[in-house]
Amino acid sequence: MKVFKRAGSLDAINHDMRDTMIAHLGIHFTAITENSLEATMPVNEKTCQPFGYLHGGASCVLIETLGSCASMLCVDEGDRVVGVEINASHVKAVPIGDTVRGLATPIKIGNAIHVWEVRLFNQHDELCCVGRLTTKALKAGGSTM
Repeated sequence: MKVFKRAGSLDAINHDMRDTMIAHLGIHFTAITENSLEATMPVNEKTCQPFGYLHGGASCVLIETLGSCASMLCVDEGDRVVGVEINASHVKAVPIGDTVRGLATPIKIGNAIHVWEVRLFNQHDELCCVGRLTTKALKAGGSTM
Protein backbone atom coordinates (compact mmCIF):
# COMPACT_ATOMS: atom_id res chain seq x y z
CA MET A 1 0.00 0.00 0.00
CA LYS A 2 1.69 3.20 -1.18
CA VAL A 3 0.86 6.13 1.11
CA PHE A 4 3.54 8.70 0.30
CA LYS A 5 2.51 11.36 -2.23
CA ARG A 6 5.92 12.98 -2.38
CA ALA A 7 9.27 11.46 -3.11
CA GLY A 8 11.57 11.87 -0.18
CA SER A 9 15.27 11.27 -0.11
CA LEU A 10 17.15 10.35 3.03
CA ASP A 11 19.79 12.97 2.27
CA ALA A 12 17.15 15.71 1.97
CA ILE A 13 15.30 14.64 5.13
CA ASN A 14 18.52 14.45 7.17
CA HIS A 15 19.63 17.82 5.77
CA ASP A 16 16.35 19.45 6.80
CA MET A 17 16.86 18.27 10.39
CA ARG A 18 20.14 20.12 10.95
CA ASP A 19 20.16 22.70 13.76
CA THR A 20 17.10 21.14 15.44
CA MET A 21 16.47 19.01 18.52
CA ILE A 22 16.41 16.06 16.12
CA ALA A 23 20.03 16.63 15.11
CA HIS A 24 21.01 17.46 18.71
CA LEU A 25 19.76 14.04 19.85
CA GLY A 26 21.58 12.29 16.98
CA ILE A 27 18.47 11.07 15.16
CA HIS A 28 19.42 9.93 11.67
CA PHE A 29 17.01 8.74 8.97
CA THR A 30 18.20 5.46 7.51
CA ALA A 31 15.48 3.94 5.29
CA ILE A 32 12.39 4.90 3.35
CA THR A 33 9.94 2.68 1.49
CA GLU A 34 6.63 3.46 -0.20
CA ASN A 35 4.86 3.30 3.18
CA SER A 36 7.44 3.38 5.99
CA LEU A 37 10.19 5.55 7.37
CA GLU A 38 13.06 4.44 9.61
CA ALA A 39 15.59 6.29 11.77
CA THR A 40 18.11 5.55 14.49
CA MET A 41 19.01 7.36 17.71
CA PRO A 42 21.96 6.70 20.02
CA VAL A 43 21.38 6.05 23.70
CA ASN A 44 23.95 8.39 25.21
CA GLU A 45 24.27 11.27 27.67
CA LYS A 46 21.79 13.33 25.60
CA THR A 47 19.06 10.67 25.45
CA CYS A 48 19.36 8.72 28.72
CA GLN A 49 17.89 9.25 32.16
CA PRO A 50 20.05 9.43 35.32
CA PHE A 51 20.03 5.64 35.78
CA GLY A 52 21.76 5.00 32.45
CA TYR A 53 18.78 3.91 30.34
CA LEU A 54 16.95 5.47 27.40
CA HIS A 55 14.71 8.29 28.60
CA GLY A 56 11.02 7.84 27.76
CA GLY A 57 10.86 11.45 26.57
CA ALA A 58 13.65 10.76 24.08
CA SER A 59 11.66 7.78 22.81
CA CYS A 60 8.70 10.11 22.30
CA VAL A 61 10.88 12.57 20.38
CA LEU A 62 11.91 9.75 18.03
CA ILE A 63 8.28 8.61 17.68
CA GLU A 64 7.05 12.14 16.90
CA THR A 65 9.93 12.81 14.54
CA LEU A 66 9.32 9.66 12.51
CA GLY A 67 5.53 10.02 12.39
CA SER A 68 5.60 13.72 11.55
CA CYS A 69 8.20 13.32 8.81
CA ALA A 70 6.27 10.37 7.36
CA SER A 71 3.08 12.47 7.44
CA MET A 72 4.85 15.27 5.56
CA LEU A 73 5.49 12.81 2.74
CA CYS A 74 1.72 12.16 2.57
CA VAL A 75 0.64 15.76 1.95
CA ASP A 76 0.90 18.06 -1.05
CA GLU A 77 3.93 20.31 -1.49
CA GLY A 78 3.45 23.45 0.62
CA ASP A 79 1.05 21.78 3.07
CA ARG A 80 2.24 20.91 6.56
CA VAL A 81 1.35 18.68 9.47
CA VAL A 82 1.12 19.18 13.22
CA GLY A 83 1.12 16.63 16.00
CA VAL A 84 -2.24 16.10 17.71
CA GLU A 85 -1.63 13.17 20.08
CA ILE A 86 1.22 10.87 21.04
CA ASN A 87 1.48 7.86 23.32
CA ALA A 88 4.19 5.35 24.08
CA SER A 89 4.40 2.03 25.87
CA HIS A 90 7.92 1.24 27.05
CA VAL A 91 8.34 -2.53 27.12
CA LYS A 92 12.10 -3.06 27.50
CA ALA A 93 14.84 -0.87 28.98
CA VAL A 94 17.64 0.17 26.63
CA PRO A 95 21.04 0.82 28.26
CA ILE A 96 23.39 3.65 27.48
CA GLY A 97 25.76 2.70 24.65
CA ASP A 98 22.99 1.05 22.62
CA THR A 99 21.24 2.47 19.58
CA VAL A 100 17.50 2.39 19.00
CA ARG A 101 15.91 2.00 15.58
CA GLY A 102 12.44 3.36 14.95
CA LEU A 103 10.09 2.22 12.22
CA ALA A 104 6.98 4.26 11.38
CA THR A 105 4.14 2.60 9.46
CA PRO A 106 0.66 3.97 8.76
CA ILE A 107 -2.43 2.86 10.62
CA LYS A 108 -4.76 5.31 8.83
CA ILE A 109 -4.04 8.08 6.33
CA GLY A 110 -7.11 10.26 5.87
CA ASN A 111 -7.53 13.63 4.19
CA ALA A 112 -6.84 15.53 7.41
CA ILE A 113 -5.90 12.98 10.10
CA HIS A 114 -2.98 10.56 9.90
CA VAL A 115 -2.30 7.88 12.51
CA TRP A 116 1.14 6.21 12.67
CA GLU A 117 2.47 3.27 14.62
CA VAL A 118 6.12 3.65 15.53
CA ARG A 119 8.02 0.68 16.93
CA LEU A 120 11.41 1.14 18.56
CA PHE A 121 13.94 -1.70 18.63
CA ASN A 122 17.27 -2.06 20.42
CA GLN A 123 20.49 -3.11 18.66
CA HIS A 124 19.50 -6.78 19.12
CA ASP A 125 16.27 -6.10 17.18
CA GLU A 126 14.18 -6.57 20.35
CA LEU A 127 11.06 -4.44 20.72
CA CYS A 128 11.58 -1.81 23.40
CA CYS A 129 8.76 0.69 22.80
CA VAL A 130 5.52 0.92 20.84
CA GLY A 131 4.13 4.36 20.08
CA ARG A 132 1.29 5.92 18.20
CA LEU A 133 1.26 9.43 16.75
CA THR A 134 -1.75 11.25 15.34
CA THR A 135 -1.09 14.22 13.07
CA LYS A 136 -3.35 16.73 11.35
CA ALA A 137 -2.65 17.81 7.78
CA LEU A 138 -2.98 21.55 7.17
CA LYS A 139 -3.44 23.08 3.74
CA ALA A 140 -0.96 25.77 2.69
CA GLY A 141 -1.97 29.13 4.11
CA GLY A 142 -4.36 27.60 6.65
CA SER A 143 -4.28 28.10 10.40
CA THR A 144 -2.46 25.72 12.71
CA MET A 145 -5.60 24.32 14.36
